[in-house]
Amino acid sequence: MLHQKPPITSLVLLASTASAFYLPGVAPTTYGHGAVVPLNVNPLTPALSEKDPQLRSVISYDYYHPAFRFCKPDGGPRKVSESLGSILFGDRILTSPFELKMGVNESCKSLCEPKPEYKFDKPSALFTNQRIRQNYNLNMLIDGLPAGQLYEDPSTNTEFTLRGFPLGDVDDGNKPALNNHLDLLIEYHEAATGKFRVVGVLAMPSSRADTKRKPDGSAECGNKDSPKLHLDDQGGSTEVAFTYGVYWRESRTAWATRWDTYLHVFDPRIHWFSLINSAIIVVFLCGMVAAILMRALKKDIARYNRLDSINLDDLSGSGGEAEDGVQEDSGWKLVHGDVFRTPKNPLLLSVFLGNGTQLFAMTGCTIVFALLGFLSPSNRGSLGTVMILLYTIFGFIGGYTSARVYKSFGGESWKRNIAMTPLLIPGIVFATFFLLNLFLWAKHASGAVPFTTMLVILGIWFVISVPLSFAGSWVGFRHAPITPPVRVNQIPRQIPPSTTYLRPLPSMLLVGILPFGAIFVELYFIMNNMWFGKVYYMFGFLFLTYAIMIITCAAVSVLLVYFLLCSENYHWQWRSFTTAGASAGYVFANALLYWISKLSFGSFTSGLLYLGYSLLLSFLFFILTGTIGFFAAWAFVHRIYGSIKID
Repeated sequence: MLHQKPPITSLVLLASTASAFYLPGVAPTTYGHGAVVPLNVNPLTPALSEKDPQLRSVISYDYYHPAFRFCKPDGGPRKVSESLGSILFGDRILTSPFELKMGVNESCKSLCEPKPEYKFDKPSALFTNQRIRQNYNLNMLIDGLPAGQLYEDPSTNTEFTLRGFPLGDVDDGNKPALNNHLDLLIEYHEAATGKFRVVGVLAMPSSRADTKRKPDGSAECGNKDSPKLHLDDQGGSTEVAFTYGVYWRESRTAWATRWDTYLHVFDPRIHWFSLINSAIIVVFLCGMVAAILMRALKKDIARYNRLDSINLDDLSGSGGEAEDGVQEDSGWKLVHGDVFRTPKNPLLLSVFLGNGTQLFAMTGCTIVFALLGFLSPSNRGSLGTVMILLYTIFGFIGGYTSARVYKSFGGESWKRNIAMTPLLIPGIVFATFFLLNLFLWAKHASGAVPFTTMLVILGIWFVISVPLSFAGSWVGFRHAPITPPVRVNQIPRQIPPSTTYLRPLPSMLLVGILPFGAIFVELYFIMNNMWFGKVYYMFGFLFLTYAIMIITCAAVSVLLVYFLLCSENYHWQWRSFTTAGASAGYVFANALLYWISKLSFGSFTSGLLYLGYSLLLSFLFFILTGTIGFFAAWAFVHRIYGSIKID
């Protein structure tokens, strides 16, 4: 369990300089003494607390939601420009009435004048108290750096900063108290004489019932031991005085490493143990594949070719026994006339493969860019923006792959293939996202994507991605189909009954767990960061995990297809796709288990949103892993049947 550093300790202790290198994103801003330092606000988000280790909601609310009654700047809050990815991930950055001046301490300052619109009535008090019970956090940005609280990792005794700070607290009497006073400890680094840069922000909120604004505009802030402020949600009204203090302290932390304290890796030994465990699985699977390829297949191919060189008229006695022995020993050659037969629903399979290739290229490039440091957390939303742009650009690859595979399958509905490749899977994703967004709109949540942003996404989709996919399909259909190394018989061969473990459902359950086992530890950390609003930047581990997942999917698909062919079952195309993709079922089951163990939603909307997004991510993972499995199996089948002589 994390231990928060006490406020007095946070005022004294500073986040130490970490060893990570600078992650390029934005240029530093330099301030002179007394210069105004902007403080912007971001939506309130649900979080964990020391008293409650479970997440109570997934809905974020705008800072200036009418029910919160927070002070607004003169003239109203103004929007701060954001990237597309930042908007999609729920950022709504707005200006605030906080006045910060570089190097100028303020022990007690009133945030705004009392106005009727800032008074809490019964509905607003009920709403705010409910958010306090659900452990909502306030989020602020000072010079682009999130205000957070100092914690200590008990496993490593290292200090780090978690973004955000609580809206309030529930006291021992189970009564919510609103934090109406905020102390900010801002660390700065002197880059040159008289030139300062913000390198750290710690927030220490407190609830003080005796704070008030004087007639002359000054304030009395009380102290942290004063009675707590409780909002009357039984029918009365509560007038709240919001106050704050600002304390500046020089730090030796350079601007280039100011994000290090936010990028804390919780017990890196777990990541290493996971990678070692996954590597052992990969070595074992690759050993099995190598054994099949180097021993069984090499032996089978040599025997088949030796028998084919014997004149059929001379086959008698021992020769016939040898051939029977070969057929009894391995049956994969017996289906050579059917193994490249067109699968059922070739159009749908080719569309899945095209989009899977697109996802594969996008995911790999995104991880590499992040690994090289191009997706800095200081450049908010860069990860989402890059993912969207890469997926759009790789529409050409998706169209080409889908067309080439479909033509190799002997498909004739080329117009439907061209149209469905850029529309089917993206259409399912967009429709699901839009429906879930309707629930966010209904809740007036800040995470609801604006309608204009939806139009921008549609524009990128139809103006850029769809034409690129059409161009890729046109190129793919102009190329010659991939010719199988053996002829296909006119009459399909009868398939004998399969053993239990080779039937579709048992094989999916058995094989699908292996790729999931290679990623589930890293998946746990990703889900923790995604739902709890932490910064994920362990892309080195993620890169290795992604590589291990690719190898695992390819290896299990090759093994399954080999056993299928030996049992004289030549329907390997869909089986290789669905079996490798079955790991997505375990990803969704893991999401349900995560819900039971880590989450406790009090509303239908939160549960629906969590299930919806989990299903959507699992579906995309199914397409991705299924594509890897199919192409590994396709290469394997082409390789082994191209190595034997067929009369």
